[in-house]
Amino acid sequence: MTVFRFTSPSSNIQVHLPDGRTLEGPRGATAEAFLRPVFADWPAPIVGVIVNGELHELTYPIELEARLQPVTMSDPDGARIYRRSLTFLLEAAFSNLFPQAGLYIDHSVASGGYYCEVQGREPLSAQEIGALEDEMRRLAQADLPFSRREAALEEAIAWFQAQNYPDKVRLLRHRRKPYVTLYQLGDHVDYHHGYMVPSTGYLRWFQLAPSNGGFTLRFPRRHTPNTLTPLEDFPKLLAAFRQYGGWLERLGIDSVGALNDAIETGRSREIILVSEALHEQHIASIARQIAEKREQIHLILISGPSSSGKTTFARRLAVQLLALGLSPFALEMDNYFVDRHKTPRDENGEYDFETIEALDLSRLGDDLERLLRGEEVRMPRYNFKTGLSEPGETVRLRPGQLIILEGIHGLNPRLIPASLASQSFKIYASALTQLNLDRHNRVSTTDTRLIRRIVRDARERGYSAQQTISRWESVRRGEKRHIFPYQENADVMFNSALAYELAVLKPLAEPLLRQVPHNTPEFIETKRLLAFLEWFLPLEMDWIPDNSILREFVGGSILKDFKVWSA
Repeated sequence: MTVFRFTSPSSNIQVHLPDGRTLEGPRGATAEAFLRPVFADWPAPIVGVIVNGELHELTYPIELEARLQPVTMSDPDGARIYRRSLTFLLEAAFSNLFPQAGLYIDHSVASGGYYCEVQGREPLSAQEIGALEDEMRRLAQADLPFSRREAALEEAIAWFQAQNYPDKVRLLRHRRKPYVTLYQLGDHVDYHHGYMVPSTGYLRWFQLAPSNGGFTLRFPRRHTPNTLTPLEDFPKLLAAFRQYGGWLERLGIDSVGALNDAIETGRSREIILVSEALHEQHIASIARQIAEKREQIHLILISGPSSSGKTTFARRLAVQLLALGLSPFALEMDNYFVDRHKTPRDENGEYDFETIEALDLSRLGDDLERLLRGEEVRMPRYNFKTGLSEPGETVRLRPGQLIILEGIHGLNPRLIPASLASQSFKIYASALTQLNLDRHNRVSTTDTRLIRRIVRDARERGYSAQQTISRWESVRRGEKRHIFPYQENADVMFNSALAYELAVLKPLAEPLLRQVPHNTPEFIETKRLLAFLEWFLPLEMDWIPDNSILREFVGGSILKDFKVWSA
């Protein structure tokens, strides 16, 4: 018979790893101390830990028996922890060398990095950038701890005010929690949206590279956590970011704190109207570029990642083309899927509908050429229930009519026959967010798109936030393979981001996120997104125009069933 009795707590406790092994150590030791014996066993550097389903820093003390799952630089959360910590290292090194200048972490770089700019002085020379990298390496080699503490909100505001950080002061003045978590490295103090590594010694892989009047803080991508991939040039993407930065200047909004100020002082309607006008202006400009080349251009290709607003953009472009006397015909790429039994499979043996080989490229190319010659074509229609291609409508284009083809492979040169390349105009559409929390805490374009998708999936498809989040990693993997490598093939880029959108999405997304159950893999991401949305004041959607890109996600779009008929 089992006997239960009271006893004193043991000085040691056990932790259980995902591979079935168990470690024992002193109660209250940090997760880092418990995991250090297995650091070399994991395929990528460990930078964080999940304790009983909750994400924590490696400095987290383990007081009770627990399940520990190491978080590495190959994991989404681990990559964020590493990059956030590296940004803080850059801040500290920059303040040591250039205390009178301002450092701005601007936007991400596809090859792995953040583009940075300096204000308050001339751009850094190549020699100064080299000295800055040397200072980062000096701090990294010293293996200095990142000190963490909770400070009263008033204390933090006073500190950043004294340090002349007006953007941080504006943001914190809208914070509802009475405290803020501050990190310190030497004399440098800042808050960051998320966790950090324990010390600078973890930050071994980085480089600074001069670029476009600023410099890029380079770091490893997730699939190569110990290696920096070659730094590529993305001039069109950079131009799109800078254009959006110019839009924000016109709005008088340079950070989320400034947006919150505008909402609080009654400028919401102005922000919405001007943001939408800038979108319309850009779409009209793209339409004019196409119209000016109407003798050469007969095919418009549109591509972009998930939840970029491609559908609404394509329809608004069609309206602008109609206004210029051009009649577009929308061709649906999804109707060119091969029969399901011919669909390629991925590395897990599942059907891969995102690879370009899932399309009947021969049929698509032949139909495009015949349509543009003015022939009558019987289009295919893909039956998603049966997984078979069926006969669809019969189409003949009117003289001079354009074809709009929208889909993830729109910029892949393999999509259309080489004979049509000179007749095509290629557009890349994405939500290239430029409105950051402050000069050091950037807003990820991926987060904006994920929140858009959570709201749309719940409204249109009945998906829970948990379901959308669970699929997101697969979606991102497909984007990295099939979309991002071809983005610079575009003739023009359209930035679908709206300065005010997260304030509108916040009250719609938060109730959905709060329904994600605890102790599920998706709860960690849910908690992060909820913490992120806390920085925004909510904004009602009543003033959003019914043709807005945002209406594709929140509902009420006048363009939902819009179609230009071929005959």
